[in-house]
Amino acid sequence: MSRTSQNEVTSVAERFEVETAQGVLEWAIHMFGSKVALASSFGAEDVVLIDMLAKIDGKARVFTIDTGRLHQETYNLIDAIREKYGIAIEVYFPKDEQVEGMVKEHGLNLFYKSADLRTLCCHVRKVEPFKKVLSELDAWITGLRREQALTRVSIKKVEIDHANEGIVKINPLADWTSQQVWAYIRENNVPYNNLFDQGYASIGCGPCTRPIKPGEDARAGRWWWEKGTKECGLHWRFQA
Repeated sequence: MSRTSQNEVTSVAERFEVETAQGVLEWAIHMFGSKVALASSFGAEDVVLIDMLAKIDGKARVFTIDTGRLHQETYNLIDAIREKYGIAIEVYFPKDEQVEGMVKEHGLNLFYKSADLRTLCCHVRKVEPFKKVLSELDAWITGLRREQALTRVSIKKVEIDHANEGIVKINPLADWTSQQVWAYIRENNVPYNNLFDQGYASIGCGPCTRPIKPGEDARAGRWWWEKGTKECGLHWRFQA
């Protein structure tokens, strides 16, 4: 299917705001087939969606970006997901020459030096290979929830992704709470990242993620040395 128009998506979005997550996923698979994929960083929301997709269509596409700086626990989970569901997870990597050039110029831990360098690292290691995958899709599925952050409170279950060339962005869990996510994981015996048992609430690259403290926001453990927006650039336009 070709890129969907704004009017088509607006019509679908209004209808699906009261649809279940499974219903949204069924529609996405029927509508886009192999041109839709779940972008997974293997957080709690992502494993819920993988379990749902596996029950709807065992050939549904799931992809991830290996930045080269992930936690070992994340790699362990990827293998566990593969074994449980028999899903051929697509793994993509940043370009070697870009990573090498960045590290040569700014060092291995450049992200701690400034917000601009942290954004550069996210862009090279994650955003650029991610956008290359999206360029070959008509739609992508995310685990975004409105409850997660102020930057996400207005997301729809189905919307046009203006940050990624106008493809369709599907957020089946937009209206879910954290309690609903974890209830689903427990009730369906879904494998999850062991770091959540160690106090992590949002998991990205190893050097840029820490457990949160009691009372802290769920995103506080991401790039904790920075103030302001806690996003890597996948959901907004990167400014070089």
